[in-house]
Amino acid sequence: MCVACATSYAQSGTNSPYSQYGIGVLSENPGAQSRGMNGLGIGFHENNQVNYLNPASYSSIDSLSFIFDAGASAQITQFKEQGATFNARNGNFEYIIAGLRLAKHLGASFGFVPFTNVGYSYSNSGKIENPNDGTITPYTNTYNGEGGLHQTYLGLGWMPIKNFSIGVNTSYMWGNYERSVINQYSDASINTLSRNYKADFNSIHTTLGLQYTLSLSKKDAITLGATYNFAHELGTKPTFSIISKNSQTSVSDTTTYNAGKGMNLPSALSLGLMWNHDQRLKFGIDYTLQKWSAVKTPVYMEKNNISSYVLVNNMYNDRHKVTLGGEFCPNVLSRHFFSRIRYRFGASLVSSYLKINNINGPKEFSMSAGVGIPIINAYNSRSLLNISAQWINQSSSSFIKENSLRINIGLTFNERWFAKWKVE
Repeated sequence: MCVACATSYAQSGTNSPYSQYGIGVLSENPGAQSRGMNGLGIGFHENNQVNYLNPASYSSIDSLSFIFDAGASAQITQFKEQGATFNARNGNFEYIIAGLRLAKHLGASFGFVPFTNVGYSYSNSGKIENPNDGTITPYTNTYNGEGGLHQTYLGLGWMPIKNFSIGVNTSYMWGNYERSVINQYSDASINTLSRNYKADFNSIHTTLGLQYTLSLSKKDAITLGATYNFAHELGTKPTFSIISKNSQTSVSDTTTYNAGKGMNLPSALSLGLMWNHDQRLKFGIDYTLQKWSAVKTPVYMEKNNISSYVLVNNMYNDRHKVTLGGEFCPNVLSRHFFSRIRYRFGASLVSSYLKINNINGPKEFSMSAGVGIPIINAYNSRSLLNISAQWINQSSSSFIKENSLRINIGLTFNERWFAKWKVE
C-alpha cells in the first residue's frame, strides 16, 4: 500500500486507508464511560450510566431517572510509509443512547451507534515502459471510498433473581459503501480504467448478554459478564463495475458484475470481569473473539478467461481483543467538587481481522484516559461532562503505520423524571 497525500480534513468517522478493505474500520467504545476506559464494559453496570456493551446491565438503571448520553469526537492521525509522513484530521458525531427503568428489575435502552466507517482518499504514481519502443509513460492510481454501517437499537435488561441479570439488544443495521480505483495515464491515447465497488446494507442484528455479581465482603464485589452476537447476513447484493474510457474519443465500455446475496457479519463472544471496591474503585478486563474467518466477502476473480464477482470465505482472520481499564471516584457523595470527579483509564491490544494480499493486517495498541465531571445545578448534580483522550497505534512491517490522537466529548444527562416531588 503506497500512499501519497497532503494534509486533509474530513467530517467522517475515519480517513484510514485500511477502511478500503472489508466493511471498513470497526467503530467501538459507544458511551462516555466506556470511552474513558478504552472500550471496557462487559462486566460493568451502573444505576446512573447506560452501558450499551452489555444489555444485561440495563437492569441496574435507577428507577427515578431518565439517562441520556450523546457524544462526538475529533481526531488527528499521522501516517508513515517508506519514509513519507502526512497528517489527516476528522471529526464526527458519534452516538446517542438513552436508558430508563420500566419496572422493578427491568430496564430499557435505545439509541443510535455506528458500527463501521469507510472514508479515505489517496493516490500513488509510477511509470511504465513500452517494451517495443522504450517509451516511458507516467500513470496515477487514485483511491476513494466513503460510507459505513450504522445501527439503531432497542434493548432490555432483566434481573430475574438477585445478582443475576440477562439482556438483549435488537438492532436495525443499515448503510452502504462506495469505493473506486482509477488508473489514469499521461498518454491520452491509453484508456482510463475505473473499478467501482458498491453495496447497500440493511439487516437485523441481535446481541444477548448476562451478568452475575458475587459479593466478596461489605465493600467488595466482582461481576462476571458475557455477550454473544449472532452472525447474520447483511441483506445486500454487492456490485463491481469496470469502466474503460478513452479521453480522446470519449468512447467507454462498462461491465458490471453482481455477487448475489450472502455477505455477512461474524458471530462474536465477549467475556468480562469487573471488581468493585466500595463504589469508589472499579477495575476490569474484557476479552472479545470475532469469527471473521467464517465471513463471506465479495472478490473479483478471473479463471479460464472467465471473469466473476463471487462471495468467498477465509479471506479474513479471526479478531481478538483484550482490554484492561477502570474508574476511580474518591467520594461520589462528597461536598468537594474534585472528590466527585470520575477518573478513567484503559488500554487494549487488538489483532486485525484484515488480510491484505495474504498478509495479516496491522496489530493495534491503544490507551485512554478520561474524566467524568459533575454538572452542578439547583436540583440535580448527577449529570456528567465526559472528556477522554485516546492514543491509537496501528503498526505493521508490511503496511502503512498509523498513529492517532482522538478526543472524545460527551454529555450524560441523568434527570430525575420519575421522582415524586413534595411541596410544603
